[in-house]
Amino acid sequence: MLVQQILKSKSAEGVMMLKPGASVSDAAAILSERRIGTVVISADGNTADGILSERDIVRELGKRGPACMADTVDDLMTKKLVTCAPEDNTDAVLAKMTEGRFRHMPVIDKGRMVGLISLGDVVKAQLSELAMEKEALQGMIMGH
Repeated sequence: MLVQQILKSKSAEGVMMLKPGASVSDAAAILSERRIGTVVISADGNTADGILSERDIVRELGKRGPACMADTVDDLMTKKLVTCAPEDNTDAVLAKMTEGRFRHMPVIDKGRMVGLISLGDVVKAQLSELAMEKEALQGMIMGH
């Protein structure tokens, strides 16, 4: 399955973005309110400058306590992003996520961010693909 197929099945709400300079506290409030695991940091709304996840915030809370909530997202975000393209295969994406130990990946097309996929999105797509293959094989075995 391709990344673009996953993006088509996702909600039209889009990717939650914050501008650089926003507080970690604001980011945490958005993550909690929207029940999402990450926000993309983007100055222009088209390119991903960084990504900030729940894990990033929790790690810093564990190190420094609640003082980190006053920091800006720029201080905690991951700046060196691993991305994928709409035409990438989900197997390759899953391998990158597993190897890098992260759960969210920006989707970039011609230098512009067109979506964000999660580990859960990829797993759900692969399970769906396996279910279809199983049905097709059962149909072949049964002579349908």
